[in-house]
Amino acid sequence: MSTPDINQVKSYLLDLQDRICAGIEAEDGQATFFEDNWSRETGLGGGGRTRVLTEGKTFEQAGINFSHVSGGQLPASATAHRPELAGRDFEAMGVSLVIHPNNPYVPTSHANVRFFIARKEGEAPIWWFGGGFDLTPYYGNKEDCRAWHQKAKDACDPFGQALYPQLKTWCDEYFHLKHRNEPRGIGGLFFDDLNEGGFDRCFNIMKSIGDHYIEAYRPIVARRKESPFGERERDFQLYRRGRYVEFNLVFDRGTLFGLQTGGRTESILMSLPPLVKWRYNWHPEPGTAEAELYDYYLKPRDWINE
Repeated sequence: MSTPDINQVKSYLLDLQDRICAGIEAEDGQATFFEDNWSRETGLGGGGRTRVLTEGKTFEQAGINFSHVSGGQLPASATAHRPELAGRDFEAMGVSLVIHPNNPYVPTSHANVRFFIARKEGEAPIWWFGGGFDLTPYYGNKEDCRAWHQKAKDACDPFGQALYPQLKTWCDEYFHLKHRNEPRGIGGLFFDDLNEGGFDRCFNIMKSIGDHYIEAYRPIVARRKESPFGERERDFQLYRRGRYVEFNLVFDRGTLFGLQTGGRTESILMSLPPLVKWRYNWHPEPGTAEAELYDYYLKPRDWINE
C-alpha cells in the first residue's frame, strides 16, 4: 500500500505509548504514571496524551508523550530544509519520551517515532516518518553499549544490512553538541524524511524501531539500578544532565517544532531533568571513571564489533 493510513499510524502510536509505560512502571516497581489529556488552543487542531512518572524507586522522572496536531502552515523548523512544504497544511503525530533514572550508573534514554503529512489542494500529499532512540550514560559500560547497539541493529536488519550503519551514523551526527564538539551520548538510531519504498515499508521500519526501544533499555536498567553510588557519582550525573538540557533547548528539532507550532509547553519540556547542575570550565581528573566517559565512551565507535 502506498497511500498513508493515518488511523493505522495513530492506533500503533497509542498502543506503543501504553506498552512502554507498562514496561517502565514494571521496572520502577513503585511509581505509576500520571496521565494528562490536553487539547490545543482554539483555532489550532489536535492535542495529546502526556504521561509523567516522578520520584520513583528507579526513575527520578519519566515522560512519555503522545501528540496528534494539525495546522494551516508548517513552521520554519520544518520548511528550512524542505522548502517544497511551504504553503501546505500539515498533520503530525508521534510518541516522544525521555527517561531520567535515579542511579547514575543507569543511563538516561530517549526515543521518538513520528509521522508527518503535508497537503495542498490539487497536489499529491507529501508524507514521511522519522524517529529513533539513543542512550546517554553517565558512567560508561561496554556491555551496555554493545547490547544497546545490538538491539538497534536487530530493529534494522529485516530491512537490509545497510540500514543500521546508515541510521547509526545519522544518530552520531545529529546528537552532537556543536558548541562543545561533544556527542550527547553513545548514540543509537536516528532517521527523518523517510518515505522511500512506499508507506507499508516505511511504517514497518518505524514500528520496528519503536518496538525495540523498551527491549533495549529495560535490561540495562535491570543490571544497573541497584549499583551502589555516593555523592560524587550523583554530582557528576547532575553535571552531565546539563549537556542534555543544552541539546534539547538549542538543537533538538522536535522541541523547536513543538514550540513554533504553538504546542503545549509543559509536554514539550517534559524531556528536561528535574535536577541539573552547571559549573564553570570544569574538567574531570585524568584517570578517573568520569574522565573515561569523555576519553572513551563519548566517541563514535563500532560498538557491536569492537
